Amino acid sequence: MVYYTQIVVILSMGPAMSKEIVQLHNTLIDLVGFMNRPQRDTALIQEAGISLDRALFPLLMGIQRHGPIGVVELAELAGRDYTTVSRQVTKLESLGLIVRQASKADKRVRASVITAKGSTMAAALDKARERLAAEVLVNWNKKDLQDLVRLMRRFADDLLAWRA
Repeated sequence: MVYYTQIVVILSMGPAMSKEIVQLHNTLIDLVGFMNRPQRDTALIQEAGISLDRALFPLLMGIQRHGPIGVVELAELAGRDYTTVSRQVTKLESLGLIVRQASKADKRVRASVITAKGSTMAAALDKARERLAAEVLVNWNKKDLQDLVRLMRRFADDLLAWRA
């Protein structure tokens, strides 16, 4: 999860915000507000036709995209307390969606890895996300969509590299 205060800090570092930075800031606040709505996750899970606790969904997808991954790193990505994430990862493991194994980089860390069952569920979620996104993007031309993807990736990469 991304929080409002994180966006304010990132986008208000200069002495005065330009019109474009203010617009970017407001756009990001709108996007974060939309992305953090529980109803969005519920709708995606329903569209995918799967049975999964809404709180587990972002963790499963995080493990799929970033695994093998330890609980602390996963908690940072999800914007949650690591003790909560640890309990939720245990639940994902009990459902057979992930397994935990010793990390190759640090044997003290038990890294989560998605299973075949978890991959099938993640693929169903990805297909559902694509169907829902197609409804939103129906009036976008291919170039505009490609530009959006390219610029969002560039912005995300710059943010991730910033003061890393």
